Amino acid sequence: MKPFYTASAVATGDGRNGRVRSLDGLVDTDVRVPVEMGGPGGAPNPEVLFAAGFAACFHSALRQVAKAAKADDSESEVVADVSIGQLAGGGYGLAVQLEIDLPNVDPATARTLIDQAHQVCPYSNATRGNVDVTLTLA
Repeated sequence: MKPFYTASAVATGDGRNGRVRSLDGLVDTDVRVPVEMGGPGGAPNPEVLFAAGFAACFHSALRQVAKAAKADDSESEVVADVSIGQLAGGGYGLAVQLEIDLPNVDPATARTLIDQAHQVCPYSNATRGNVDVTLTLA
């Protein structure tokens, strides 16, 4: 792979109850363990940040393949749900559900575009074979 861009961030403090900052200064926020995992909540957590990144990246890939297919992607959106849980063999894992809305495209074409976007999206390529990713047409 020949990189087009490299993002750099640093985590400080107590990991999931600390602070994250991108080295370009565009992201600079506290992170907290969510209440559902026994933490204080009240700030983003790594799963929220991953969900935001995956949603944005997949939406960009979707718009790219829709444009190539001359499909109307106006009003499209992608919702990413990222779950964290205990793996059967120990340790922790993630699962992702992407809900894709293409209201101006017929369902068969939308499904084709979603499958094509899943092949193009860098997040999809990075998680394939390691993270369960479910693609749902809204």
